[in-house]
Amino acid sequence: MALNFGIVAFPGSNCDQDMVHIADRVLGQEARLLWHKDRDLKGADVIVLPGGFSYGDALRSGAIARFSPIMEEVVAFAQRGGPVLGICNGFQILVEVGLLPGALMRNASLHFVCRDVGVKVERADTPFTQAIAPGTELLMPVAHGEGNYYLDDAGVERLEGEGQVVFRYAENPNGSRNDIAGVCNEARNVVGLMPHPERLSEAALGGEEGMGVWRSILAAVA
Repeated sequence: MALNFGIVAFPGSNCDQDMVHIADRVLGQEARLLWHKDRDLKGADVIVLPGGFSYGDALRSGAIARFSPIMEEVVAFAQRGGPVLGICNGFQILVEVGLLPGALMRNASLHFVCRDVGVKVERADTPFTQAIAPGTELLMPVAHGEGNYYLDDAGVERLEGEGQVVFRYAENPNGSRNDIAGVCNEARNVVGLMPHPERLSEAALGGEEGMGVWRSILAAVA
């Protein structure tokens, strides 16, 4: 039975079709676009909030998208234990809506960063990393202007102590505290990361290192 990927599209999303392609053409699963005004997840087994610039990043990245009707359903899905992945802008939205801790600020350089970076997998106890050995370093693209992950000292200590840092930069491109590239919630079913695994999941794109994320979720839900 095929896994149903629910891929949320907001005004300004630009990676939603990339995720549809990965789910449908690369993984051979079902892919259903969920519009920001929807209040129905259409039977999704896993929710992906893709990258882009929802609502033009007005106010700050993800600040308006958090109020979209679909997010009420995404939050309820996550609270029931459903697997939710936020990539880049999707990570920013998950932080804004309170499903993940911290904040994403302007890059320390104040410049948009768009390049491949090394990303070390810290945890294998999430549905999006269970097929990847901890310590594995993956090459994945980043493309963001507000990817500088921030928490205060007490928050960072708690995050590290609870094992909620899932991905860490080998070379920090944005000034994130503790080189944090991605985190999970306490229940470990919600994961957000700034790098784009969907952009390096086919040999035609130059590599398949992002496939570990998709193999993990297929195994987790199966």
